[in-house]
This record gives sequence, C-alpha cells and structure tokens, in this order.
Amino acid sequence: MTVVKSTLSKEALGVTGTALQETLVDLLGLSLIGKQAHWNVVGPRFRSIHLQLDEVVATARAHSDTVAERAAALGVPPDGRPETIAATFALPGSKDGWLRDTEVVELMVSSLTAAVGRLRERIRATDEPDPVTQDLLISITADLEKQRWMFEAENGPRDDG
Repeated sequence: MTVVKSTLSKEALGVTGTALQETLVDLLGLSLIGKQAHWNVVGPRFRSIHLQLDEVVATARAHSDTVAERAAALGVPPDGRPETIAATFALPGSKDGWLRDTEVVELMVSSLTAAVGRLRERIRATDEPDPVTQDLLISITADLEKQRWMFEAENGPRDDG
C-alpha cells in the first residue's frame, strides 16, 4: 500500500530511503547507548558526564524524529521498532553493569565517531539523489561532532604540574 507518493525518482528514493533508515537506526541506538551509560556511570566525574549524556540522548532523539518524518514525507515508512534496531544496529555499545566515567567517555567518543563516519558516507551518497536529505544529514553530523568533541575533551591531557 502506497500512502505517500514521493517527489523523488525510484532510484533516488532507494538511495535516500536507505540513508534515512540507517540514520534512524543509528540515532535511536545512540540514544539507548547514552541512556544506558547515563544510568550506570560512576566515578569522580559522574555528575558532569551524567548530564552530558542527557544532551546526547536529547540530540539523538530530536534528530531521529526529524529523520523519520523526512522519510515519511518522501513516502518511505520509517522503522524504529525495537526488533529492527536490535537486528541492524552497528555502532559500538557498552558492556553491562557499572561503567567508570573514563569508560563512558571512551564509549561515547567511539560510538559518536562511528556514527559520524557512517553519516559522512550517507552525505556523499545523497549528494545527487536528494540534496534536501543531504542537508539534513550534514546538520546531524555537525551536532554529533560537537557532542564527540565535548566527550573527547573530557579525557584530554591534565596538567599535574
């Protein structure tokens, strides 16, 4: 059943729909990684990292809604079901149990780096088929790179002198 007819050609819609769906999965998964770490972080930097994780979760959730709505507007039904996320999620995840603050920072840098890398591939893929979606992916990448930078700075060199 086709409910929404796309303004894109069939070929362009295929590339764009795949980019949007993969981004949706990454963002929903990233929000789950962030919440899992948020609940389990321990260590001397607990509070600052705990709050920073909320920022990542809010960013990922807001962008996931925008991505899903973009897909729907193009006639591609977004799939954010738990079983879809579990079956297709490809970013690094956390171990279970308590996580030291340094582990959380490393996890978030790793997960955000992977997400940004995957987004950059999709930015290149959507250049010709759909510049509007490409623009959306560029905006998401900028926000995730900012979050990555903030986490990476958490484990920066310390002046003990």
